Parts: sequence; structure tokens; C-alpha cells
Amino acid sequence: MPIIKSHYNPPLIFKNGHFSTIHAGLYRKVSGVYHKRERITLHDQDFIDLDWSFAAYHKNVSKLIVILHGLEGNAQRAYIKGTAKIFNRNGYDAVAMNFRSCSGEPNRLYRAYNAGATEDLREVIEHILTNHSQYSHIILKGFSLGGNMLLKYLGEPIPVPTEIKAAIAVSAPCQLEGSLKQMRRVENYLYSRMFIKNLRKKLVDKHKSFPSLISLEDIKKANSMFLIDNLYTSKAHGFNDAADYYKKCSSKQFIPYIKIPTLLINAKNDSFLSKSCFPIEEAEQHENFYLEIPKYGGHVGFYNTGGVYYNEKRAFDFATLA
Repeated sequence: MPIIKSHYNPPLIFKNGHFSTIHAGLYRKVSGVYHKRERITLHDQDFIDLDWSFAAYHKNVSKLIVILHGLEGNAQRAYIKGTAKIFNRNGYDAVAMNFRSCSGEPNRLYRAYNAGATEDLREVIEHILTNHSQYSHIILKGFSLGGNMLLKYLGEPIPVPTEIKAAIAVSAPCQLEGSLKQMRRVENYLYSRMFIKNLRKKLVDKHKSFPSLISLEDIKKANSMFLIDNLYTSKAHGFNDAADYYKKCSSKQFIPYIKIPTLLINAKNDSFLSKSCFPIEEAEQHENFYLEIPKYGGHVGFYNTGGVYYNEKRAFDFATLA
């Protein structure tokens, strides 16, 4: 499909990508979304916590949106709740995944989550279809790292259940190495330090539980996102090194094989994304993959007046067409 023309035009101050990113991440509040937690046990005996919210004033709900967060996020983030809220108000139940180690409690295994861990998404969907069989119309939405995971899942050579009707990815680094190089830029220094601080803290917890697998000395040396991925993310999840992880888990290579209507919204002024994270050629040659590149929005920003952010309205509108 041709690239979708974007009509997103936020207030002047939100045209600054960094302001949009920081405001959405630190200052946005979303009320009126009440979660009920469900813990599921995975095939490897680890667990994932799912946070459910339900359609208001609707009975016999058959529609569901599954929401995936970004790097070091969780289901309580405003961008997750904002999506749940608009869908709940329009007849959808919502369930937000907390990736392994992201629900406030360390997971049981040495491994945790990564940008390509579609096996966990697959198990969650299998659980929903088996234990919550009332849902015959499912929409998927993923943000940032979760958006990459979502796109990879849709394009892998394993059939997607027929109940899944459409998908939306937002601010997805679909070429992981390119995004990593962007994060090394001076303009992204503060973001990178925040991620590194949080990830290293979790690695210290891994050392406490698995002292023979990772040392404090190695954690101390891992002072960049690349070195963390090289030390832990890649090795803990079966990859040779960081480069192997980035190559195999980048979703861009899977986009041509997506078979359901899928929308990717990546802002032009997203400082986390390299040029390689904008799959223009793939969109132009694909009948099911739609790419929208708003001039503004930052990384998971997309502020809009009225409390409903642009990506949320676009996601709901896209879902209604499925």
C-alpha cells in the first residue's frame, strides 16, 4: 500500500520531539482504567502477569485488544492505559502484557524478555483463546520494543490465529541495530542512561539469583546498551552475541510476510529511530502493511487535546476497519 498521509498536527510545543517524548513518559496521567491481574504459567514454568480492563456498559463482549509495552515499561504506563481506555469505552475488553520481570516481581528464570521474544506473545494468545474463548475478534497493539515484537510475530512462518483481525505498532525500532546507533547519539544520552541504569539494576538481581551465570564485575563493565545486550540479552536468550540478536530479531525482515491488516506509526522526529526503521519500500510493495510517518510525535508521544492521544484514535479507527 502507498504510505498513508498523516494529518497529525499537535500544538506548537509538542512539535518538539523531545518535549513530546518526555511529556508523555513522565507527566501524562490516565484515569478511569481499573486493572485486574491474571498470572499465567508459561511452558518453561516461568510466569507472565496480564493486566485486564473491561468494556464499560457492554455485555457479552467478544472483542479484545492485546497491548504490548516498550523497553523497561509495564502495563501501568500511561500509553498502555490510554489505549485501553479508548477501546474499553467502545466495546472492547483490553489485556496488557507485562513482559517477564516487568510486573514488579523478578521472573523465575535467568532469561527475561527481548525485542524478538514472540514465543511469549504466542503463549499469551494461546492462553486467551483457550481460557477466554468468548473473544472472536482480537486486535494487537505494540509500542516501541513491543511494536517490534508484534511485527515479528505477525510475519513469522507460524500461522496467526484467525481471531486476530488487525494490528497496530507505534514507534517501533524495526531495525534494531539502527535504533541502537541512534541511542548512542548525544541527543539521546539521558534516555540511554535511564535505560542502562534500570537494566543494570535488574542484572544485579539476576546475579543474586544466578551468581554462576553473571558476575558483578561483568555487570559493572556493561555501561552501554550494546554491552548489556552483548553480556546478557543475547546470551540469556540463545543468541551468539548482540549482533546476532539484532540481526535475528529485527522485525523489518518479517514485514513482507504479514497477512493481516497492520498499521505502523513512526514519527519522523522520533530520535530513537534511524532511517532504517522506516520500512517505506516494504509498505509500498505490501497490500496489508500500512505505514504512517507523522512529522511530529517523538517516541511514543503523539499528544492530542481532549485526553485521547493521536496514536490511540488512529489505532481505534484502524481496528474498526478490520
